[in-house]
Amino acid sequence: MRIGLLTEGGYPYVSGDARLWCDRLVRGLEQHEFDIYALSRSERQEDEGWIQLPPQVSRVRTAPLWTAEDDGVVHGRRARRRFAECFGELAAAVCAAPAVLDGSEASGGVTASEASRAVVADRFGNALYGLAELARDEGGLVGALRSEGAVRALERACRAPGALRAARTARVPDLLSVAAHIERALRPLSLDWYEDDGLGSVDLCHATAGGEAALPGLLALHFAGVPLLVTEYGVQLRAHYLASSAAEESSAVRALLAAFHGALAAEVYRRAALITPGNTHARRWQERCGADRAKLRTVYPGMEAARFAEVGERADGSGCADLDTLVWVGRIEPAKDLISLLHSFAEVRKEAPKTRLRIVGAPADGPEGALYLAQCKALAAQLFPDEAEGVHAVGDNPVSFEEIGGPEVPSLAEAYASGSVVVLSSVVEGFPISLVEAMFCGRATVSTDVGAVVEVIGGTGLVVPPRNPRALAEACVALLRDPERRARLGAAARARALELFTVEQNITAFHGIYLEIVSRSPVRRLVVDDAGDPLPFGVPAEVHVPGRWTEARLMVTGRPRWAAGAPVRATAPLPAGEGA
Repeated sequence: MRIGLLTEGGYPYVSGDARLWCDRLVRGLEQHEFDIYALSRSERQEDEGWIQLPPQVSRVRTAPLWTAEDDGVVHGRRARRRFAECFGELAAAVCAAPAVLDGSEASGGVTASEASRAVVADRFGNALYGLAELARDEGGLVGALRSEGAVRALERACRAPGALRAARTARVPDLLSVAAHIERALRPLSLDWYEDDGLGSVDLCHATAGGEAALPGLLALHFAGVPLLVTEYGVQLRAHYLASSAAEESSAVRALLAAFHGALAAEVYRRAALITPGNTHARRWQERCGADRAKLRTVYPGMEAARFAEVGERADGSGCADLDTLVWVGRIEPAKDLISLLHSFAEVRKEAPKTRLRIVGAPADGPEGALYLAQCKALAAQLFPDEAEGVHAVGDNPVSFEEIGGPEVPSLAEAYASGSVVVLSSVVEGFPISLVEAMFCGRATVSTDVGAVVEVIGGTGLVVPPRNPRALAEACVALLRDPERRARLGAAARARALELFTVEQNITAFHGIYLEIVSRSPVRRLVVDDAGDPLPFGVPAEVHVPGRWTEARLMVTGRPRWAAGAPVRATAPLPAGEGA
């Protein structure tokens, strides 16, 4: 089977999201052939290069999302009218506010709200594919999206009856900001990936995220009928909401961009053959955004258990663990709420004075992470002055800040082994990777009830409300005082992690999903001979078995052979007398 793997900001680049997961998937499914279609996020990411790719990767095509050059095509009158109609429809769909009529029924037993959303979804999808067809036939889409006409279309949609209340207050700077954001998001529409020798030649498109990463898959489905699989371990729409809440934008800009990304997510979910959320938390988000429950298959992310095997097998306390130590592992940023953890640890010290807290991790990229780390260190110094056992001993703070690779914590597994209880104090969390790593190490855990924490723990650890230092402290003290309970929870956590969160279960699940999708919605192709005539029964059953069995040339149906190439532009008429 030939898979078109669609990535955005990750694989095959050295840095980026979902890089490790994609690499494990490709290497684990070596019986399939992979074509990588990657969108990069920055010039720095491109300069860092790719990771070493396995032999089953036959092609890699990349394109930047961080920049787009105008191809220099100037639309004529007909193309301008075509763009105005398509983009006007897209802007109207984004600005439309579906009416909610308190459960009143429309035709066919569907609520008026659902019927209205369906109409908006159809308008958005038709406009999106209209812009893609314009980009394929004429080019010049980047320049058109940056034009004054695009801004005017947005303004008309914002002023139209029934538009979002916040959108009606949009001013010219707001419209310019929204138009620039939409142009960036729609850059994949202008790529040359959708011909018969590109995504049109694969059996299945697998988008490793929603949003922009899934756009090439939507177009491959539209132009060539290639089925689309969408995997989301972190819901893109949720990430956009979280980012926009911290951005300094007007309410009109936030409302319009939220509507655009919501409409794009709904279109991706509507057209995908199957959707694989990484946990129930992500699944609930997808259902609220319009995903059909029958299309959803929860597939937990696979993690390498072997690197934690040694620590997990000696998790009975006979190893290097300090029984009076709490461990926190992760990336230091405000969402992890280390401030509450430090206040909680102050309560723990009142009940168990010998307890220590090890915070292991590096600050998040940018000045915000470094500033937050400095605040945490200052608070730790204020809450816990250096202590000494006697007048001749050197004082020591019970809270330490360390990074992986240092003399005290040479590896990630040793970080979890350095204490008897692992703590997670986040206020925002998607899939808690550090929690799964602690479970592989056989450690008892105390976590806040955010994201997919309860689903991951499954009763093998203690869970408390977020932003509640006293509850967090009581749970930690309960485990510190009860070694038998710690051992039982740690053993149960390790068994659960080995059953649900390994690389092997992830690869097995996707192998079955690939076969299910292709068997239900195969790409219809004709086999042709050297003269271009169809060969009846030219596709034997063996081609569906891994391996290279035939050398037949394939052509996607739905388009005649004379239209397989690029569109031919009109030529100027010959002068009178020369055509005779």
